[in-house]
Amino acid sequence: MSLNSLTIAGARDALRKGDVTSVEITESCLAAIDAADALNAFCAKTPEIALAQAAAADARIKAGDAPAMCGIPLGIKDLFCTKGVASQAASRILEGFKPEYESTVTQNLWDAGAVMLGKLSMDEFAMGSSNETACYGPVVNPWKVDDRALTPGGSSGGSASAVAADLCLGATGTDTGGSIRQPAAFTGIVGIKPTYGRVSRWGVIAFASSLDQAGPMTKTVRDAAIMLGAMASVDPKDSTSADIPVPDFEAALTGDIRGKKIGIPREYRMDGMPAEIEKLWAEGTAMLRDAGAEIVDISLPHTKYALPAYYVIAPAEASSNLARYDGVRYGHRAKLGAGDGIVEMYEKTRAEGFGPEVQRRIMVGTYVLSAGFYDAYYNRARRVRALIKRDFDLAFEAGIDAILTPATPSSAFGLGEMQDADPVAMYLNDVFTVTVNLAGLPGISVPVGLDAKGLPLGLQLIGRPWAEGDLLNHAYVLEKAAGFASKPGRWW
Repeated sequence: MSLNSLTIAGARDALRKGDVTSVEITESCLAAIDAADALNAFCAKTPEIALAQAAAADARIKAGDAPAMCGIPLGIKDLFCTKGVASQAASRILEGFKPEYESTVTQNLWDAGAVMLGKLSMDEFAMGSSNETACYGPVVNPWKVDDRALTPGGSSGGSASAVAADLCLGATGTDTGGSIRQPAAFTGIVGIKPTYGRVSRWGVIAFASSLDQAGPMTKTVRDAAIMLGAMASVDPKDSTSADIPVPDFEAALTGDIRGKKIGIPREYRMDGMPAEIEKLWAEGTAMLRDAGAEIVDISLPHTKYALPAYYVIAPAEASSNLARYDGVRYGHRAKLGAGDGIVEMYEKTRAEGFGPEVQRRIMVGTYVLSAGFYDAYYNRARRVRALIKRDFDLAFEAGIDAILTPATPSSAFGLGEMQDADPVAMYLNDVFTVTVNLAGLPGISVPVGLDAKGLPLGLQLIGRPWAEGDLLNHAYVLEKAAGFASKPGRWW
């Protein structure tokens, strides 16, 4: 087995035994990245940084100072600010931006001895479900059918593609409406969105501040537990960061869920749901029942309002957050003609710098925040959000420990198949995931099977707030029962 194919847990154990060095694993990953340009997953490669960090990690390990992530090579989503390394959220408007500071999440990882292989592509400003809106061009899913290029999902598509293709041992992602869980399901990997406030947002380029949350994308549930433990922390620089101790998530993986109550929400059985998704859901339910869990039918009555509420709140917050990109302080600035003033500079810079999907969401967000429509749209969406959260609260108060749902309404679709169609068709990819962000809950996608075309399908588990350990344990049981071991065939 090539070293870049190792899991985080496997690499950690091998590093501690002295069977391998971080430099060797890093070199294996760098070679794999160079050979995978066809996937377009990495938008910036940092081999010099990676090898220097790997050498430092080897010294720490030799000295007996080896946190779990020490020496582990990672890919970093382009949304995270990394000091001295281009961080442009896959947008032309942030061209040339190299931060003078490190995001809290990446600083936590470097403090733990992790290694940065480079930056990973994504949908522009995390706005998309197919990784086709990046200024770098689309990322390609390593899974392939009939020579058709498939989406890896979005917005963390570069992260998903890189992990699935063994270009790195793990990657950071962000999730505003499903941007970790949907691409994880499309590529046959694990992705967890933690409770809102568990992981600092400081230094993560903002999309929708009340919804954004960073999390790990990994090859296994155990790896997700290890990496989340290193990423999470209380952070005084983030006012939404919760002052709650970070437990040992890996220690929570007991594999015992006997007596736990798993909720199956009837509202997620939607008209037109593919038979394969329905079958997978039933099989996942049976796996958890066979492991000793009690299956309970539940109701989340306001689920049908989640997508419209999300697509009011998220663009509204994006409109506010993206107002700072004006061509004055950093990033792209349009060339001005004779007589152009500050207003023309703003208009031309933003028209050139933002792609069509980002422009669409800014306009929608500005509209719903305008004086005549604020109550009709934005305030109403906020009230609906409160009702959605209350649905979950009532389920958990009734004794439900976790909720099982599909992760996506289909397997990965072809690049170009939906991007130019009705935008609402693309937005429907988030139908099973946005409720989790609106309620601020933790959710995880676990690969469980393949569809008739041989493409991966995932199931989603939703947990109680701050109970990521329990959620990961449920996911661990599901992962073991499913026994998903398929990998994409090497074509790139």
